Amino acid sequence: MTFNNVLIGQAGGPTAVINQSLWGVVSTLYDSKKVGAVLGARQGVAGVLKGDLIDLRATGRRRWKSVAQTPGAALGSVRHKPTEEECARILEQCTAFGVRHFVYIGGNDSAETAMLLSSMARTAKRELSIWHVPKTIDNDLRVTDHCPGYGSAARFVACAFLGDEEDNRSLGGVKINVVMGRDAGWLTAASVLARRHEDAGPHLIYVPERPFSLEAFANEVDAVVKRIGRCVVAVSEGVRDAAGKPIVNSSERDSHGNLQLSGSGQLGDQLAAYLKAKLGLKRVRADTLGYLQRSFAGCVSKVDAAEAFEVGRTAAKAALKGKLEGGSVALLRREGKKRYEAECALIDLARVAKVTRPLEAQFLAGNSDVTPEFAAWLSPLVGDLPVTERLLHKSWTR
Repeated sequence: MTFNNVLIGQAGGPTAVINQSLWGVVSTLYDSKKVGAVLGARQGVAGVLKGDLIDLRATGRRRWKSVAQTPGAALGSVRHKPTEEECARILEQCTAFGVRHFVYIGGNDSAETAMLLSSMARTAKRELSIWHVPKTIDNDLRVTDHCPGYGSAARFVACAFLGDEEDNRSLGGVKINVVMGRDAGWLTAASVLARRHEDAGPHLIYVPERPFSLEAFANEVDAVVKRIGRCVVAVSEGVRDAAGKPIVNSSERDSHGNLQLSGSGQLGDQLAAYLKAKLGLKRVRADTLGYLQRSFAGCVSKVDAAEAFEVGRTAAKAALKGKLEGGSVALLRREGKKRYEAECALIDLARVAKVTRPLEAQFLAGNSDVTPEFAAWLSPLVGDLPVTERLLHKSWTR
């Protein structure tokens, strides 16, 4: 059998631009004579195990361009860490399908799956290369400057806080927004871009990288309320106390062992109730931004979309060159440039698999804020935000 087919899968939490990466791979292979069939596995490795594949060339280029702009995983996604036995079956399936290259689009858990498969393929001397294409709104992959999917999610968070700041300024009180981020505070920190004026929120930003104390939280909120009469708070769903215990403890875990924290308003409700009881505040509101952050249509960063496409294309081009060992793709920022620029680089799977990357200490200011340097780093990834302005409150006299 001739092994020249390409198999593509998507895994983990969907994003607003994950299909740009899919199209980046497919468009590079679409007319290539170096490959046979271009196949898509529905629901990632689960689809490979079941043999649930589709012909990706059956979708015409015109429709593909619309698919690329559609949020969510067009192939369907999965959260599943395959066992050693399942990895062996996946490799057997790849042989049965005549697959020479397997491209897996996902985060660090997906990179771990790719690394397991790649290691087993090399040990068995199989003619198969495994390629990981990065994506995650958490921005917690190592090596890369930032991750495809993060820029658009960060844009959503910034826009949400822009609106919430004006809402809070209109009616006063305390507003708490819980943002995705189990282990890393990159997305919560993006709320800082909503600070357009000296007294604008978020006034307090809490991330998992710094210990969270309920007592200190109440004191800081109280200080802001006494200073300006109101307070907007951004808090990561994964904030922990000094002992490393999540403020909201969940017993639910996925197959990779990750705590499941999203999809519940428990943390926001808990914090709001605590402030009311501790400070005697009448108007305290809490929202959990939740899954809206991942695949919100109409809030896509142009830079994010372009880079998501490019990482997919880079992996496909590397596969066409016949590199048997496979690998992952990283986005590296070009330093010293007046305007933001980034380039793609191929890296070893072991450098990105499994282990997460925290929000860097240089971007943190104490336990409840981020630095101006972080805002400068993030801005080009998000793009221009909606304009907001305020009235001049000059009293009128007759």
